[in-house]
Amino acid sequence: MAAANFLPSEDRFLCSICLDVFTDPVTTSCGHNFCKTCITEHWNHNDQYLCPMCKEVFNTRPQLQVNTFISEMVSQFRQSAQQKASSSSSEQQVSKPGEVPCDVCTGTRLKALKSCLVCLVSYCQTHLEPHLTASGLKRHQLIDPVENLEDRMCLKHDKLLELFCRTDQTCVCVLCPVLDHKIHKVVPLKDEYEEKKAELKKTEAEIQQMIKKKRLKIQEIKDSVKLSKNDADREIAEGVQVFTSLKVTVERSQAELIRTLEENQKKTEKQAEDFIKELEQEISELMKRRTEVEQLSQSEDHLHLLQNVPSLSPAPPTKDWTGVRVRPSHEETVVRAVAQLEETLSKQMKELLTESELKRVQQYAVDVTLDPETASSYLILSDDGKQVSFTDVCKYLPDNPERFSKHIWVLGKQSFSSGRFYFEIQVTGKTEWHLGVARESINRKGAITRSPQNGFWTIHLRNGHQYYAAAGPDVSLSLASRPQKVGVFVDYEEGLVSFYDVSAALIFSFTGCCFTEKLLPIFSPGLNECGKNSAPLIISPVRQTE
Repeated sequence: MAAANFLPSEDRFLCSICLDVFTDPVTTSCGHNFCKTCITEHWNHNDQYLCPMCKEVFNTRPQLQVNTFISEMVSQFRQSAQQKASSSSSEQQVSKPGEVPCDVCTGTRLKALKSCLVCLVSYCQTHLEPHLTASGLKRHQLIDPVENLEDRMCLKHDKLLELFCRTDQTCVCVLCPVLDHKIHKVVPLKDEYEEKKAELKKTEAEIQQMIKKKRLKIQEIKDSVKLSKNDADREIAEGVQVFTSLKVTVERSQAELIRTLEENQKKTEKQAEDFIKELEQEISELMKRRTEVEQLSQSEDHLHLLQNVPSLSPAPPTKDWTGVRVRPSHEETVVRAVAQLEETLSKQMKELLTESELKRVQQYAVDVTLDPETASSYLILSDDGKQVSFTDVCKYLPDNPERFSKHIWVLGKQSFSSGRFYFEIQVTGKTEWHLGVARESINRKGAITRSPQNGFWTIHLRNGHQYYAAAGPDVSLSLASRPQKVGVFVDYEEGLVSFYDVSAALIFSFTGCCFTEKLLPIFSPGLNECGKNSAPLIISPVRQTE
């Protein structure tokens, strides 16, 4: 019974002509099995009667009878396959919209697992089985399921598109190079696929890099917006502080004007009251005299009138009131108050703006120290590299390329090639000094003409009170007071070098500069001038302006 239930492998029941399960199987005298219709049609279309498998030639056309044993085995095999298909169909997925359906299924069409480029048919798991087991079908090329398999056939030669013409950039069949693309460069489809796939990978990588750069740019923009927001908030706070201060000044000036006008009005009213009292007194005296005159004038006694006229009271003294005015000109008071307010506001705005500007640049403070390798042999540097002064005694120092040999200068150790930076130098007690920034490549051995063209952006003091900017030629600077501490600010990208009196105002700015190399702080304490200029230049720590 066990032997009866045993079924050989599927390829034992496949016709070698149609490559499908036998239908009415017959056996030739050489022992090979075929579908009765297949072998009949085969012999009908050939001159010789030979076996398609072993090529044995038969002199006469064999009489074919159905092999009942094979037929029964095939029947059992079909029943088993149907049961297997029925079982597997319940496990397989039904084709959904957008999915490739099996072309063999009838009724409910299952989802295709593979498409055959030889059969031009898509198969579900059940109907794909022969392609996975039958030796003849195993050679067929299977791909992931696709629709419209006929699009993979050459429309002209009805052959599979297996080649690629690089000349025309199109897919072709095996006959196209022979007939239509004779001198074209044709390669197997797989070779072009691999090449194009590599190109796509490269393109994908390039696109990914572009996406990465753009995302970085987005982050940069977001960071810029955040920084801009911080700057705006800071400026708003400082603006509110400035305008509040100005508003207080205006309100104070307004209150002072009102108080002055009210006091003037009170003085005017007091003066008017005094004038009125004085006038009323004069009127009283005049009315008294008028009464006396009136009474005497009414007398009809000639002698009495003549005897009493001399005894009349003398006319009281009166003031000439013609030029007396009690209405002051308040317009002048207002004009003077407005003019004074304008002057006060101008001075205050200058101070507030300078203070605001100083706060802005002081946030870019950097730690600067002096570089002894660049210092002139007439200079003395402190151990911490923060102070420099002049000495009359020349020290023996190695004449290295970095050292100034003709001028008493020293550079800072720190160099800057981008961004913004700020530092402060105390100049108290000095009658001469030079300070600023310079290019790294400035001349350090020969004669030096300080100017932006030669790589110097500096200001200096001479004779204790004369300030100049080395703009080539020097520009005289008019300062309201002598700076005790000077701040230096540089915006590399903006091409700006500004100098500040830390306690007062902006001193001078070089604008529109074009920086192309590293910048370094540069200092000179000047000559001693018999001890008058012996105080050192001191690089001071930056303390934020209150």
